[in-house]
Amino acid sequence: MSSRFPVPEVPSASGPAHRFSRRRLLRHGMAAAGALLAAGPLSGCAAPASASDASALSVWDLFQGGDGMLMDDMIKAVSGGSRGFEIDRTILDWGPSYYTKLAMSAAGGRASDVAVAHLSRLAGYAPGGLLDPFDLDVLAEFGVTRRDFTPAVWARTQHDDATYAVPLDVHPFIVFYDKEAAGRAGLLDSSQELAPMGSPEALLEAGKALAEANGEAGILFGHVTDTAQTWRLFAALYAQTGAAFTLPDGGRAEIDVDAAVRVVSFMQQLFDGRSNPNNLDYNGAIANFVSGRGGMLMVGEWELPTLKKSGIPLGAAPFPQVFDEPAVYTDSHAFVLPHQESPDPARRREAHRYVAEMLKQSLTWASAGHIPAYQPVLAEPEYAALDPQSSYADAGRVAVLDPPNWFTGAGSNFQNRMCQPLQSALLGNTSAEKAVRQMVSEANTLLRQPNPVA
Repeated sequence: MSSRFPVPEVPSASGPAHRFSRRRLLRHGMAAAGALLAAGPLSGCAAPASASDASALSVWDLFQGGDGMLMDDMIKAVSGGSRGFEIDRTILDWGPSYYTKLAMSAAGGRASDVAVAHLSRLAGYAPGGLLDPFDLDVLAEFGVTRRDFTPAVWARTQHDDATYAVPLDVHPFIVFYDKEAAGRAGLLDSSQELAPMGSPEALLEAGKALAEANGEAGILFGHVTDTAQTWRLFAALYAQTGAAFTLPDGGRAEIDVDAAVRVVSFMQQLFDGRSNPNNLDYNGAIANFVSGRGGMLMVGEWELPTLKKSGIPLGAAPFPQVFDEPAVYTDSHAFVLPHQESPDPARRREAHRYVAEMLKQSLTWASAGHIPAYQPVLAEPEYAALDPQSSYADAGRVAVLDPPNWFTGAGSNFQNRMCQPLQSALLGNTSAEKAVRQMVSEANTLLRQPNPVA
């Protein structure tokens, strides 16, 4: 269940207060989901409520906790003044259930005006008609164009030459480090930031140097029983080799096996159980880092609020380049337009304006560690002053997401199935070669499954 609590009304400069409410969660059984998704073409969906039936824009997202409060702040900011929005916000639990409900709402004619989705999940929604494209001319009227986003991120918003998502952020897999330990290990540059690595050997040596400087562990990485962590690490390193990981519909996985074995072998060397532990779970790695028992932590930037509370002299950097190509594994929270059979033109235009105005508020979003996808915000002096956020902002320029297919992306079974052989390899239970063979086999198994919304 997602949390629900009243948000104070924000007075308008020209009239009554704008209404913020959290609608009850949609409660649909899996049987209903299966019926809707198996129903075939969506042309028979019932039309959504018209603008005259409900004046508030309905928005769905999956942000709770600190992120949820920041989203509240951003919505309040765009809801004041004479042109403020009236927003009806629904918060749903993060995970596979969110994406099931998003698909059901679009297929069943009960879609919200705007929703948030991970960009890595777009391939499972846009091709099946579950999302509507954005009108770039309308967005441009409100000050947002494709030039405001890095090419690496914008490329993943496209399907059939149309734009189906507008990124709010980039949230990469990065490194946090103890600046004092890194300084003693000789890993900082003249600006007291983490110096480039440049090779696998350099990162291996950095782990040893951090362990010696720290007196305990060097590099911490929590992966045991986790359904995404080893995939994030593998995907970052594999992309740096320059090899492609392609999952073609109706075909077999196209993976450079030699490059993949090289990467898994390096992961085994890095987390050897000596300088860098190989048997930590996610929370254990964070706990060790915040208690000073490790010099560096490989994790998502979303852990920044927790790490800042520790009092460690905290530094951060994009994931180090150690192979031939710069690449950082990432994902992106993006605004999407769930499919509506006959959208009201004025209401749809307001949805575009809402998205544009929220992007302009993303300096607030950056306070939690997320990199604003809207580049004009990154150019603001206030963003440059954010420490350590501004230190890893360039990660968005070399962002690499999951290979696109309907079964990949955040919270997917694909990530889980890739993690299992990788975890086994890091724990010393299987060889790099066997782990890669299992990854290829798992990918091919998923490719043989029919797309439920095709």
